[in-house]
Amino acid sequence: MDDTTKPRSSKDDFSPPQLRTARTLLGLHPHPPIDDEHKEHDHQRLLWSRTRLILREPFAEFWGTFIMVIFGNGSVAQVLLSESQASAPGGNGYGAYQSISWGWGLGVMLGVYVAGDSGGYLNPAITFTNCLFRGLPWRRFPIYFLAQFLGGFAGAGVVYINYIAAINNFEGDGIRTVPPSKTATAGIFCTYPQAFLPRANMFFSEFIASTVLMFVILALKDDSNIGAGSLFPLGLFFLIFGLGACFGYETGYALNLARDFGPRLMSYAVGYGHEVWSAGGYYFWVCFDPSGFCFERYMPLANTRKTDPFS
Repeated sequence: MDDTTKPRSSKDDFSPPQLRTARTLLGLHPHPPIDDEHKEHDHQRLLWSRTRLILREPFAEFWGTFIMVIFGNGSVAQVLLSESQASAPGGNGYGAYQSISWGWGLGVMLGVYVAGDSGGYLNPAITFTNCLFRGLPWRRFPIYFLAQFLGGFAGAGVVYINYIAAINNFEGDGIRTVPPSKTATAGIFCTYPQAFLPRANMFFSEFIASTVLMFVILALKDDSNIGAGSLFPLGLFFLIFGLGACFGYETGYALNLARDFGPRLMSYAVGYGHEVWSAGGYYFWVCFDPSGFCFERYMPLANTRKTDPFS
């Protein structure tokens, strides 16, 4: 604080020690990740401005996951709800399956850009892995997990509100069904397995895709390898696009608890019923699969920065 700054009254004061204490209690670094020239402004006396400083990284995870889900779920909604629509360019709806791979790939890439201040994890499994093996403080995991879950829930809610008229047109007013119904729209928001799959195959499909996801992410972040550097978000785009193109058929490549469980809970809340949980023999539990971190043990650690307890 320079000498020209006007002193604040004790009523309006939100001193650095108070900010540091609040952030530390939430498991965050005492100092928010902001540029020095933005640290002191009169508007920071406002409650919302102080809240943004305290929760800067959780807000980043929330909005990053939100962006990821509205692009991903939005692409599924457009493809499904416009199926066989003759008025579309080409006369066969607004998109094909590959459009969904594009939507999720772009959503993840843009979400990482949005959530740069927090690390851009967007996925509880990736956050967990970085806590377990890469030095991310465990104290951050609960607040990051909550932010990611709420971001997925809110993003799916926005997609539902945007497409509610189209859903009513597709299924019928007030009718909400889940797969394997031929007119099901619950798959817009979360993943459902093919009806013929046994549970072992459901698990194995998600296990493979989740492991590949984590393995490639760690390779992209490993500067002692080729590394992606500043192109990491673009590398993620191709990774998610490829996973959708190669592993999307059987279970929908959930990969991410925040992107599946949050939207699944949202769909339950808006009237899709208990079947969102019971479908596929209670398939939803497969999305809790933590297998993605297993390959971490085989990735080189030499060039990994170990963080301090609050970093």
